[in-house]
Amino acid sequence: MKLRCSKSQQTLIADNLRFVKRFISQNLPPVLLEQLRELTRNFSLSLKCGDLLLLGGGWYVTHAGLIRLAKRCRCSGIQVQPVRQLSDQVTRRYAFRATVYKSARCRGFVGYGDADPSNVSPVVHGAEMRVAETRAVNRALRKAYGIGICSVEEIGSFAGQPASHPESKKLPQPTNGNGNHSGPKVRDRLCQIIRQHQLDPNLVKAYATDFCGAKTLREATREQVENFVQHLADWAEKDRNALLCQLNSYMPAKEGAA
Repeated sequence: MKLRCSKSQQTLIADNLRFVKRFISQNLPPVLLEQLRELTRNFSLSLKCGDLLLLGGGWYVTHAGLIRLAKRCRCSGIQVQPVRQLSDQVTRRYAFRATVYKSARCRGFVGYGDADPSNVSPVVHGAEMRVAETRAVNRALRKAYGIGICSVEEIGSFAGQPASHPESKKLPQPTNGNGNHSGPKVRDRLCQIIRQHQLDPNLVKAYATDFCGAKTLREATREQVENFVQHLADWAEKDRNALLCQLNSYMPAKEGAA
């Protein structure tokens, strides 16, 4: 049974569908059109205002879209502070913690973000501090308002490539029938990384789902899983403490409650 839309929601859905046909494509798969309707119905996101972008066959919420959503929902405030023990001005590595307060009584929803020259697009080199701050705010906002979709500022940036042109570091590809799940070698590599660096499997799974921009890890493509495993391995080798900081942001106790 579908929920009824208000007049304003129906108008916005129609506007978004017209925008898609005029500026994006007249032949989008029905599943993407239905996803667009649901995002519009649930969060009142507007393509015309830049709240959403179509990237890599999926809809992604932009930083502007998240901020506009928080404003519509009368967010009480956003507190951002640097994580000094994980920041180094000399190497241009920065980490931030953001807390979103949905109301005056809200305990806060926490998100962490980090950035350095190796995990941001070359076009924003020199602005790593701003990128880290934006990532932290985006993750906290998505937790606060229940958006399980990566913001565009986070897509592809881990490989140091622009979000719209990600280039994956691929692992050897074992044969896999449906092409949508990681094969044994990828799973073995992930388990090895978790054991080697003593990571929490549940937090890694939550991070992987978030990283891939999927509702569940089973819905992620093979390439997305491979990218995540490579990213996890690189980060664990380079700075395990920063990785643990990121994983801890997915702990239920840290998400807060309104």
